[in-house]
Amino acid sequence: MRIDEVVRRKGREVVTIRSDATVGELLDLLEKHHIGAVVVSDGDGRVDGIVSERDLVPLVRQEGASARPVSDVMTREVFTCGLQDELEVIARTMTDRRVRHLPVVDAGVMVAIVSIGDVVKNRLDELQVERDQLEGYVRG
Repeated sequence: MRIDEVVRRKGREVVTIRSDATVGELLDLLEKHHIGAVVVSDGDGRVDGIVSERDLVPLVRQEGASARPVSDVMTREVFTCGLQDELEVIARTMTDRRVRHLPVVDAGVMVAIVSIGDVVKNRLDELQVERDQLEGYVRG
């Protein structure tokens, strides 16, 4: 299975934030959308960074952290994938790079985001289909 199939099922909505927004605004977005990461994009579908819960944990004890700009806490080296990438490759990348969210880029423009949960869900769905087919073959 390729990522374009995951994106087709999940949808292309990506919550983004500008790098000059405050950490407080970022926290509001995470809470509002019940998500664990936000892509930082200053326009035109670019991926300028990503901020996950892991990036925010060190700030919890710092006074005034919510007024800091997102650019202070975002991860600048963002691993991405393309619509034609295979799910197995994406799963391996996420595991090897220890990331839980990958923006999906097509022709240099971000079109979606996939999480490790999306990858696991789709793999489980694939395994269920295979199981059902094998059971049908054995019975039939």
